Amino acid sequence: MGVGWSVLGLCLTAGPVVAQQRPLLTEDPETIGEGLILLETGIDHAWAQTFTVSGLEGNVLRGPLLGFSFGMGSNAEIQIDGVSVSRLRISNRFDAPLSNVVDVSGDTTRSFDDIVVGAKVKIVSEGARMPAIALRFATRLPNASNESGLGLDTIDFFQSILVGKTMQSVRVVGNIGLGILSDPTRGDRQNDVLTYGFSLARAFAEGAEIVGEINGRASTRRGVAPPGTESRATMMFGLRYTRGTVRLDGGLFTGLTSRDPRLGLTGGLTWVFVSPLRP
Repeated sequence: MGVGWSVLGLCLTAGPVVAQQRPLLTEDPETIGEGLILLETGIDHAWAQTFTVSGLEGNVLRGPLLGFSFGMGSNAEIQIDGVSVSRLRISNRFDAPLSNVVDVSGDTTRSFDDIVVGAKVKIVSEGARMPAIALRFATRLPNASNESGLGLDTIDFFQSILVGKTMQSVRVVGNIGLGILSDPTRGDRQNDVLTYGFSLARAFAEGAEIVGEINGRASTRRGVAPPGTESRATMMFGLRYTRGTVRLDGGLFTGLTSRDPRLGLTGGLTWVFVSPLRP
């Protein structure tokens, strides 16, 4: 049992093994480890969020945000993210492709969020000069309803390459990949987007880090992208503090396009523990 807790502590330290990146979105190539389960929870509040398909705009509260990662060996994990509820306080309505579908009479709407199921496989371990490299595949399911104005009722697929390297007290992570996004207004059309992320995490005290990132997607379609598949991007700055097997985090983010939130706050908790099914 002592060995198990030592592994847990390693997974959550600010050293080279950084398997989980909350509050950042950029995915670290390191996995959590065989026989371990990672649980994360938190809450987001975003101001001036625009929903271009339903024609709604307002402030969004998301939570409780739940995510799980299951170590399937030393180099692989299964992920389930996006188990949460969104509540939108509507400040503005405008004409949009599916605004006639929205069934919201008041100034508040809510819905379950789209769940994302993914897998990450590390193919190169980090060395003295070599960064860690991993592949990630994920599918976003249509759990959020378009009648609420918060969902698109589409299935999307993502694949990306993850790279990470620790240099002294700084962890650098980069993601690049492809997303295949279904057009929510036409069943025979899709848009391929370039997904990207770049993050930095610097330890400045025992168990404490300052973190930052730019994360988003860029439409590859010439001309106007199908609604709901447009280019998006956010910039985030935050703090993380690890004590034992628990990590606390908080962050401030802002959108880099007119479709992203003007400002947002996030906070949460990450906990790694031994799976009850571990031999």
